[in-house]
Amino acid sequence: MRGIPGFKRLRLKIWRRCTLVLLLLWAACWVVVSALLFLLHRSVFSERCTDEKSHRILARLCLDYSSGALTGDLCEDLCVAQKLVYKHCLYYDRGKKVIQADWRGQPIILKSKKEIFSSYQHLSVLEEVETEDIPETELLLMVALEVKNVLGLELSNSTVGPLWTRKKGPHWKAQVASMWSLLQQEEYIYFSLLQDFSKHVLRIIGSCGHFYAVEYLTAGHAWHKTLFPLENVVSPSLAGHRSRVRAIIDIALSFLDMVQHFDNDFSHRLHLCDIKPENFAIRHDLTVVAIDVDMAFFEPKMRDILEQNCTGDEDCNFFDCFSKCNLKIRKCGAQRANNNLQVICDKIFRHWFSPNLRGPLVSLPLQLQLQKAVQDCAEPGHAEAAGHQRTLKSLSELYHLLRVTQQELQRAE
Repeated sequence: MRGIPGFKRLRLKIWRRCTLVLLLLWAACWVVVSALLFLLHRSVFSERCTDEKSHRILARLCLDYSSGALTGDLCEDLCVAQKLVYKHCLYYDRGKKVIQADWRGQPIILKSKKEIFSSYQHLSVLEEVETEDIPETELLLMVALEVKNVLGLELSNSTVGPLWTRKKGPHWKAQVASMWSLLQQEEYIYFSLLQDFSKHVLRIIGSCGHFYAVEYLTAGHAWHKTLFPLENVVSPSLAGHRSRVRAIIDIALSFLDMVQHFDNDFSHRLHLCDIKPENFAIRHDLTVVAIDVDMAFFEPKMRDILEQNCTGDEDCNFFDCFSKCNLKIRKCGAQRANNNLQVICDKIFRHWFSPNLRGPLVSLPLQLQLQKAVQDCAEPGHAEAAGHQRTLKSLSELYHLLRVTQQELQRAE
């Protein structure tokens, strides 16, 4: 019996030593894993978006231009006259390259889904016949078929116009090849088709081969206090809390205009499936602009994406676009269950109109009304018809409350 306490002390001592060894082993593993992740982060991300690699990509682009493989209205300025000058790399992921440049004193963005021209699907008809012999109507038909393949849209020859404006000439073959590489990029098609009809998409400035240039706008950031850098759009003489609040109200109204525009002003509704501040920017007139539409889909394409096999509703979520699972046939519904407004209310407006952002500039009852309207808007509808009516009601109510807020701010001045 006397040996039992001693045995217990021995067991406790062994347990403490084992615990210490395990803790030291865990700490060592954590240090090793952290070091590996740090090295991986440096080797992958720094290698992907470097000035050196960007210069190599643009040099390859100019080499293809000098050989006659590609062309574009910006190639001469980039490759010969040096009026389009590289500044720095903004983004590189799985071949997609986004570069900031300066063109004749104007900041622009160069984009391409793939870094090398030869990576794009080649148009076989260019090898079969002389390009000059291809009728213009046949080229327009090929463009329309490619748009249907990429976006799911049926376009007439007259609608295809913005995508095919080249004329016959000595470099016509390179023009067709360059056009075909651009048509394999969804964003380019969206911006080209919509820029004459919508102020809420980036303006295309020009192209060189598979790279196209768009206007430069500063993207938003989730970590930014106001989500968007307002110092770029608010005059320094108007800087201050009141001006920032007024700018946020104007930007919120522009978001509502964009929602209504994308829902109603095209032949098909345009769905935004990746809504976050980083995918939008604000012009100087406080217009909201969609600057990344890789995850934007017109209704026909949206239905194809959503209609998948499922075992529950969670299988029917495609980023910010949700559907419902029909358990009887184990198939997701083709109809989107939520909408652009609901996601914008949830991911953008909640940040602006939350209780912790109350201030003395707007009356408390109006602030509370606006907060409640945003909370109601962010909740998805239940039935299709009821959900649609609820969305229309939310849109109308938010328009009204934001305009009343505008009036209060004006009276306070």
